[in-house]
Amino acid sequence: MRGNGMTYNTGFIRHGKISQESFDPVTVRRELAIIRDDLHCNAVQVIGGDPERLELAARYAAELGLEVWFSPYPLELAPADILALFADCAERAERLRKSGAEVVFVAGVELSIMNPGFMPGDSTGERLGLLLGDAGQRAQKLAGVRARVNEFLGEAVALIRERFAGRVTYAAIPFEVADWALFDIVAVELIRSAEVASQFRDGVRRLVAGGKPVAITGFGASAYRGAGDRGARGMEIVEYDTGTGAPVRLTEDVTRDEAEQARYLSEVLEVFDVEGVDSAFVFLFALDGFPHRPGGDPRDDLDMASPGIVKVLEDGHGDTYPDMAWEPKAAFAAVAERYR
Repeated sequence: MRGNGMTYNTGFIRHGKISQESFDPVTVRRELAIIRDDLHCNAVQVIGGDPERLELAARYAAELGLEVWFSPYPLELAPADILALFADCAERAERLRKSGAEVVFVAGVELSIMNPGFMPGDSTGERLGLLLGDAGQRAQKLAGVRARVNEFLGEAVALIRERFAGRVTYAAIPFEVADWALFDIVAVELIRSAEVASQFRDGVRRLVAGGKPVAITGFGASAYRGAGDRGARGMEIVEYDTGTGAPVRLTEDVTRDEAEQARYLSEVLEVFDVEGVDSAFVFLFALDGFPHRPGGDPRDDLDMASPGIVKVLEDGHGDTYPDMAWEPKAAFAAVAERYR
């Protein structure tokens, strides 16, 4: 692959609340340097809902020589608000590109699931349930979604290109069937599960055969036994606070299995490399709000549900990087070895 990438989270914003309260510039720059030097990445997808945070992290990444995929991540926003976010971010991304950085603009992620107005459902959970629910009723309930998504993307891309002169893509769910004529790169959230494992390699091959560069912008697995087989449903074992939306505890008794997470990432990265994918971005480096809590009730160890390749610590710092409040999982070494 040309682009050995990692996804770096700056904080998701949902209903005005940000998932990551702390955003220390010194820590951000240090983590991005680790992503470059120790994970051997040459590209980073910077995601989140705060344009200022996105720009800061993107600028640090560019200064480190990383290719930057500037990726605003709208959650539960109306279409007009999504366009306003894109316009702001496109101007910031263009400033960075003009400074000499290599920048790709990502016009949202899984818009039909993550935001209202494209498919039925008052929340991300309801919309995702519809997508993953009864296959017999799915086609009827999802009728018109693709047309609505592509109509919106046409408007969004026109707005972005007025402000940003670099390459543009969109991180699509496969069922959306985005109009790739609008974009410079085909980018897909492609997660292997037991259900699709037998067709996974062929699916990647078909994407590459389309002729445009292909990026896989969202793939990963949680760190418990059997999570790889669940694919995109691996985080469904989490109970969330109904008021704040914050994760509370796990809803199932699962067994930590960092080796499975590591093996999963190594296997899918091998497929992407062999089948001619241009760039891949592991999801993700760290997920705040899902701390590692060893030694107590396993259901309190939220890190087992996290696809992060480092485990976030509630208190103190790690051993491998004493200045960081996290410790690498086995997946960290697996990704580093593959990218090396």
